[in-house]
Amino acid sequence: MTRPVRPVLAALTSAALLGVAACGTAAAPARVARPATDTSDAALRKTLAELENSHDTRIGAVGIDLATGETVGYRAGERFPFNSMFKVFACSAVLHEARTGRPGLMDEVIRWTPDDMAALTENSPETTEYTDTGMTPAQLCRAGITKSDGFAGNMLLKQIGGPSGLTAFFRSTGDRVSRLDRPEPYLTEWEPGRVRDTTTPAASARTFAELTTGTTLHPRDRARLVGWLDASLTGAERIRAGLPDDWTVGDKTGTGGAKNHGSAGDIAIVRPPGSTAPLILSVLTNRKTDDTPNDNEVIARTATALAEALGHL
Repeated sequence: MTRPVRPVLAALTSAALLGVAACGTAAAPARVARPATDTSDAALRKTLAELENSHDTRIGAVGIDLATGETVGYRAGERFPFNSMFKVFACSAVLHEARTGRPGLMDEVIRWTPDDMAALTENSPETTEYTDTGMTPAQLCRAGITKSDGFAGNMLLKQIGGPSGLTAFFRSTGDRVSRLDRPEPYLTEWEPGRVRDTTTPAASARTFAELTTGTTLHPRDRARLVGWLDASLTGAERIRAGLPDDWTVGDKTGTGGAKNHGSAGDIAIVRPPGSTAPLILSVLTNRKTDDTPNDNEVIARTATALAEALGHL
């Protein structure tokens, strides 16, 4: 079980961000806190409302400029399914457990049998190749984040007490909203209104900011985590596609698919050239009708709108 942590991003508490209803602003962790202007906020609201209508999609989004403290959001407090986005948080929990309670954990070899991963063979491109040899948690983190390997995510959960262990880790960071109830592949089974296996744009952005830039993780573990995010191979058509090519983007995607109301999301740490601190962008979506594929273009265009609202485009 993970040990308690003491988050330092107090200015960006879940409660503060959840005060942003359908669209709004809140304080963010930075040396200088500056709320979004009415103009940028109104423009974001108009842009995303039009995007929802034209693409028959529900959008939840939060953008944080950690250099200025400016935060913008849309449906920031509404729940969306985690899907595979949970893997970056599970990896963070394992890194924290290894640092605070189980020295050497990241280099231990974890083994399994083909029967163990039978339900996830199609969604486990890397762990399938290592069934004979096993993998370390460090390798599982890399596979889970860069390739969204499903079985890797489940093996990481086992190191922290399963889905309930990850929920406990969320609580220890001050996140009282995010929760995981089931492992892969069941956690993608979602319908609007369901609470299990969900987060909000506000909560996910706050916690992700803490894990990638705060003190919950040791600096070496934080750098390792961001390195895996930067190497992600699954998000080329999402947040990355909505931002200039010379921006550095580290992200983790999540996809429920057409059978789960076309739900899809992406969360990223973004470093524009010359910026003194990164942006944090969290975009979560689902289609308004079931049996409809997810829409990557909506996520990309939402990322553009968030960057514009924060004054970076």
